[in-house]
Amino acid sequence: MLTTNRPLRYNCKMKSDERNLALSVLRKTEWLKDYPRELAEAMLAEGSLVRLNVGEWAQAEGDNRSGLFVVIEGVLHSYCAAPGDREVMIGLAEAGSVVGHATRFSGGPRLVTTVCVEPSVLLEISEAALERVAERRPEIWRAIAGFAYANMRSMVRMAAEVISLRPRERIAARLLAAVDGHRKPMEEPAPTIRLSQELLGEMTGLTRKTVNVHLSAFERDGLIEVGYGRITLCDLERLRAVANG
Repeated sequence: MLTTNRPLRYNCKMKSDERNLALSVLRKTEWLKDYPRELAEAMLAEGSLVRLNVGEWAQAEGDNRSGLFVVIEGVLHSYCAAPGDREVMIGLAEAGSVVGHATRFSGGPRLVTTVCVEPSVLLEISEAALERVAERRPEIWRAIAGFAYANMRSMVRMAAEVISLRPRERIAARLLAAVDGHRKPMEEPAPTIRLSQELLGEMTGLTRKTVNVHLSAFERDGLIEVGYGRITLCDLERLRAVANG
C-alpha cells in the first residue's frame, strides 16, 4: 500500500519572486500559453501556494475536495488503486502540470493519489476561486476543458500501448509520452525524465527486469542515457521509430 503524509499548507501572501516564478510557469504551459496574460494573473490572485515535502500528497484517491493544483516547482507521481490491494503509478507531474479537477466538467471524488517525490511548490486554486476567476475571465473554463481533454487522451494512449505494443515499443512510447507537453524543443533537445526503472515498469505493465533489458539496449544504441532515478532521451527521432514499430 502507498503510504503518504498530509501536505503542509502555506497560504501567506506570495513574495514577489514567488509570484514572478509562478506567473512565468503558468504562461509557458501548453494549456495557458495561447490565452491572455490576464488569465494567469487572475489565477495567481485567487490561488494560494502549497509547499510539499517528499512523501506528502497533494490529493488522495476518493478525496471529495475539488479544485486544481498547478505544479510550480518539483515533481509529483500519480497512483491509482489496482487489484490485489496495490497502488500503481500512472503518471508524473512537473512544472506546469495540472493536478485535480473542476466539478463543472467532472463530478465525483478524486481519481488518483498524487504524491510529492521531491520538495515542491504548487499553486492551489479551489472550486470557489475558479468561479471568481471566471467572473472576470470566463475563458478559464475553455482552458480547463483543454487540459482535461489532453489528460484523457494521454490515458487512452497509455491503455492502447499496453494492449497493442510489444515491450520494446511500449517502453519507447512511454518515455516519449513522459516528456510530451513538458519539453521545450529549442531549449531541451535531450530532455531528462525523473523516473526510476521500477516506476517505468509500473507505467508499462512490465517487470523491472524486462525494463532494464530494453533500457540497456537503448543506451548501447545511443538512444538514451540512464542515471540514478533519471533517464535522458538523446535521440527522439530514433525512439519514435522504435515506438512506431
